[in-house]
Amino acid sequence: MCAASAYEKKYFFNKSFEGIPKDIQDQLHIICVLFTEDIGGIILFEFDKDGKLSIRTEAKASDYNYDEIGAALEVKEIQKQRRDMMNGLELYYKAVVLHQPLDLEAWQLE
Repeated sequence: MCAASAYEKKYFFNKSFEGIPKDIQDQLHIICVLFTEDIGGIILFEFDKDGKLSIRTEAKASDYNYDEIGAALEVKEIQKQRRDMMNGLELYYKAVVLHQPLDLEAWQLE
């Protein structure tokens, strides 16, 4: 869905997801850019075939400044603080991309 790279100093957003509200797109942009500035490497928000949203990080083998432990901790913090946003994005993906019928009661957002 989106990614940022400390190596290219760029943010990427898949145009297939332009239907996501602008404020959510902006939040994703901020999260990705801040992550790469603080931790380094690359961060990716991606969906699996079942619509589960995951955050993946990676670094070049030659990048000795990449903080692998810090990356894992930061991903957990993002998942914790942005749980409702991530649940909403999964709901969006399942409804719009996968065309799955939704059980809204099972998706209680706090």
